[in-house]
Amino acid sequence: MTSRPPGHGSAVATAAFVTFLWSTSWVLIKVGLAADLPPLPFAGLRYAFAALCLLPFALATAERRSLLSALDRRSLRSLSALGLLYIAVAQGGQFAALALLPASAVSLLLSLTPVAVALGSGAVLGERPTPLQAAGTAVAVSGAALYFLPAGAAAPSAAGLAAGLVALLSNAGSALLGRRVNRDTHLPPLLVTFVSMSIGATVLLGAGVAVQGWPALGPREASIVAWLAIVNTAFAFTLWNRSLRVLTAVESSVLNGLMLPQIALLAVLFLGERLSGRQVVALVLAAAGAFAVQLRRPG
Repeated sequence: MTSRPPGHGSAVATAAFVTFLWSTSWVLIKVGLAADLPPLPFAGLRYAFAALCLLPFALATAERRSLLSALDRRSLRSLSALGLLYIAVAQGGQFAALALLPASAVSLLLSLTPVAVALGSGAVLGERPTPLQAAGTAVAVSGAALYFLPAGAAAPSAAGLAAGLVALLSNAGSALLGRRVNRDTHLPPLLVTFVSMSIGATVLLGAGVAVQGWPALGPREASIVAWLAIVNTAFAFTLWNRSLRVLTAVESSVLNGLMLPQIALLAVLFLGERLSGRQVVALVLAAAGAFAVQLRRPG
């Protein structure tokens, strides 16, 4: 029997708590959008404020300040590309999709990110999927098709689906790019997150304000933005990175997969969304397939 490393139970509990925080973000985003916050400036404000929250930690030690000042142009280009892809495009697409689709639908689309990453790894890196990964891909895609099949209901918004697909593909691309950036820049995860988030959030906020105007923030809207930035982004990312020091990749993938059912349940409880039996089955299939894709043979 394999022994668990010290602090394993605490790391599991921490990661599970983070997935709950991230799942509540979807409810808060839908509430903000319902209050007429424009999607792109809303997303830009969240991540710009989160980057500001990370600033003191990024500059807290002489070593971190030295690493930031020593960044060369190649590293800055890589970090900029990561920020633009993961924050500006992926998060902008997610907020835009949530303005047009139910939270459970957008969550299902983004749960297919591991499938897109596996396919992208095969195309870019020449890594052939295992039989289990190929089967997982088929199951996940089947679940998504089953969910979005009209079956007597109104067809989902084409614009919402397009925005969701942009977010999905951008998430997958940023996952592949993030691996390379973390390998090549030799920066700790905190600094990679801070620099890329700062660049991406600045572009997203600037573009969002140019296209959709500055959002009108009442007390409730300002509180939502602040909570999303401080608790569900800066604080949650810090906790998640801490848990990854102990958890294996498979364990973190399993825990991250908890978001799909959590978001669906929270959407039913707090947003009044309704799921048919067919859609529940579709969510289960998509989650199971996405998990299978992330399993790799040892060695």
